[in-house]
Amino acid sequence: MTPKEYKYTKEHEWICPESENKGKVGLADYAQSQLGDIVFLDLPAAGTQVEQGKKMGEVESVKAVSDIFAPVSGQVLEVNQAVIDEPGLVNKDPYGAGWLVRLELSKPSELAALMDSEEYDKFEAELAEGESE
Repeated sequence: MTPKEYKYTKEHEWICPESENKGKVGLADYAQSQLGDIVFLDLPAAGTQVEQGKKMGEVESVKAVSDIFAPVSGQVLEVNQAVIDEPGLVNKDPYGAGWLVRLELSKPSELAALMDSEEYDKFEAELAEGESE
């Protein structure tokens, strides 16, 4: 089940708004389950400017290397050192300890373009249906 207060992208990133202009970013459970065991994360350094929908890093798993896209525009305030040291945290706790970066949002209005948990659950179910056909 996806956390209700989070917002989601079609690329399976999430953002958890923490205040009016800050939020934590991570990979959805669906993404980590598709990737398999995550072995390496390449994340932007604190101070980096990211733009909504643009690549901000990479995740490497035993299956593939995939891009990580910024759910909103802003500046990286903090990188979760715990997932750099132990990338498997993303697999174990994608919505908690497995968060990737904390952002200061430059355009909080961009959150409106993201899916809420209900829309994302529906989107995820449609993808799963497509895979089973």
